[in-house]
Amino acid sequence: MSHAPMPGAEGLAEPLRSRWSPSVFDDTHVLATAEVETLLAAARWAPSAGNSQPWRFVVAPRGSAAHSAFVPHLSRGNAGWVPRASLLLVAGCEVVDVKDADTARYDLGQAAAHVTLQARAMGLHAHQLGGFDTQGAAVALGVPDHVQLLATIAIGARGDAATVPERDREREQRERTRRPLGEIAYDVGWRPWAG
Repeated sequence: MSHAPMPGAEGLAEPLRSRWSPSVFDDTHVLATAEVETLLAAARWAPSAGNSQPWRFVVAPRGSAAHSAFVPHLSRGNAGWVPRASLLLVAGCEVVDVKDADTARYDLGQAAAHVTLQARAMGLHAHQLGGFDTQGAAVALGVPDHVQLLATIAIGARGDAATVPERDREREQRERTRRPLGEIAYDVGWRPWAG
């Protein structure tokens, strides 16, 4: 089943047009170190306020010690599908010694988006998630107190939906939808933007 492009996405450039967040990853696919470095380079070159670059990533390829330390902290809904991904990037940002922690979080979002689009450009898929115990994961991964974990990016090749439990298979087959522009774009007075 193809999830992209969906109606309304036809005018977007690649890799934006074909980006989506699968829940079924090939649990035999392995990323080379050079591929991981390319994904991290995409984050490295993301824009940031004052060039502060506050993003930090714990790199957790499937089978690594970091992966083993992180996986037990996934929420029940994510515990079945996330470990199948080739790579988990546990994403955080420095919130101490920065001018504005909210801006640092925004910058992390920029870096994560760059990773997601780079993954797609490499023929991979990325699924961002927040369903994990951030404090427990921080302790297990040895993350210092001045870094706040916020999300994880699961990256890999699509897997065969027939090999996963029904709940994960159903999530994979849901139709993608997005709010209409009238619900996300506004003009002065909070009136929907008319274009």
